[in-house]
Amino acid sequence: MGMSRGCTDSGTGQAESIRSLHRVLEAAMTHREPNEAAAAAHERLFPGHASTLAVTDPELIELFDNFAFDEVLRHTADLPERTRLMTQLAAMIGVGAVAEYRIMLGAALTIGVTPVEAKEIVYQAVPYAGMARVFDFLHATNETLTDRGVRLPLEGQSATTPATRMAEGLAVQKRIVGDATVDALYANAPEDQQHVQELLSANCFGDHYTRAGLDVPTRELLTFAVLAALGGADAQVHGHVAANLNVGNTRATLIAVLTGLLPFIGYPRTLNALSAVDAVTPSPGATAPKEEA
Repeated sequence: MGMSRGCTDSGTGQAESIRSLHRVLEAAMTHREPNEAAAAAHERLFPGHASTLAVTDPELIELFDNFAFDEVLRHTADLPERTRLMTQLAAMIGVGAVAEYRIMLGAALTIGVTPVEAKEIVYQAVPYAGMARVFDFLHATNETLTDRGVRLPLEGQSATTPATRMAEGLAVQKRIVGDATVDALYANAPEDQQHVQELLSANCFGDHYTRAGLDVPTRELLTFAVLAALGGADAQVHGHVAANLNVGNTRATLIAVLTGLLPFIGYPRTLNALSAVDAVTPSPGATAPKEEA
C-alpha cells in the first residue's frame, strides 16, 4: 500500500509540474511589451518608471504605448515635443484626468517644460474649464513642483492691473478673434447680457492672455486643446480654430495637436475638432462644393 501511494504521489507531482510548465509557456507566449520605438519614447519621458498596469494589463498597455508613443508620434514629428506635451496637459485638464495629468506633467518637466510654463497651462485653462474643474489640477501641479524642489509661489506673471485689464484685454481679444467679430459680439448681445461680454474681455483676455510666461500663439493652442477635450464646446472650438490662424498657427499645427490628443481624449472629440478645422481652413486638396443651379 505504501508503495502504491508513493507511485500515486509521484505521478500527481509530475502532472502538476507539467501543468506549471504549461502555464509558464502560455504566459511567455501571451506576454506583451511595447515595441522598441515606443519603449524608447517612454523611457525618455518617464526614465526608470515601470507602470503597474504593465503587470496587471500588459495587452492594453502594449496597445496603448505602441499607439501613443510610436504610431501617433510618427504623425506629429513637426510639432515640437514640448508643445505636444503642453497641449496634452491642457487636454487632460479638459477631460478631468488628474492621475494621468500628474504622470504627464512629470514627463513634461523632464523634457524641459519650465515650472512657469506648467503653471501657465493650468491658469490658461481656468476661463474655459472653470475653477471647479481646474482646482485639483492646480494642487496636483503644486505638489509635483514641490516634490521636484521648486519653491512656491513662482514669480508673478500678471501684466495688467485692475485699471488696465479691460482696455488691454479688449485689445488682445481683437487681435486674436478679430475686430469685426468682437464688435459683433458686443452689438448682438442683449442689454442684460452686455456684462458677460465685458467680463470676457477683461477676465478671459485681460487677466489671462496678457500674462507673461507663454506667448499668445501657445496660449491659443492650449485653449484649442482644452476646448476640444471638454466636449460640447463645438462653437468655441470652431471659433478658436479661426483664432489660432489669426495668431499664426497653421492648419498643419492644429491637426498635429489633435493627433497628439487622440490617445487621451478619444476619437469622437478628436473628430469633432477636426471637423471644425476643416470648416474653417479646408485641406488644400479639398474640392469646393458645387453651387446648385
